[in-house]
Amino acid sequence: MGHFDRVRKLGRTKPHREAMLANMAMSLFTHRIIKTTDAKAKALRPLVDRIISTAKKDTLASKRMVARTIKNKEVFKKLFAEIVPQFADRSSGFSRVIKLGVRRGDGAPISVVELLTEKPLEESGKKGKKKKAASR
Repeated sequence: MGHFDRVRKLGRTKPHREAMLANMAMSLFTHRIIKTTDAKAKALRPLVDRIISTAKKDTLASKRMVARTIKNKEVFKKLFAEIVPQFADRSSGFSRVIKLGVRRGDGAPISVVELLTEKPLEESGKKGKKKKAASR
């Protein structure tokens, strides 16, 4: 019947799935946007939204609950210092999944998961035109 099919198993055991989703969440908090398959993106979105809403409480207990999933200290600090303050006025819906199409190699449907934060300012000096070597 499928009444209790709440968990997307993703063809993995529970510890593997939890570790994979935790790593994907850390990558999302680090890079603000990641590309993955549709099924993984749909499984990741509730986890990320739950982490951010827990982190918004900003208590010791909430920090410990977030630290269960976010094991990297730099990502943990970035989450509480930069990401959570941007969601102060928003009660839910902290991430978005956008479908891109299919992957060329195996035809798997691909999506982009992104945080609904402000885009970081990129310096134009780093990614500019390369200087040509003077050939004489």
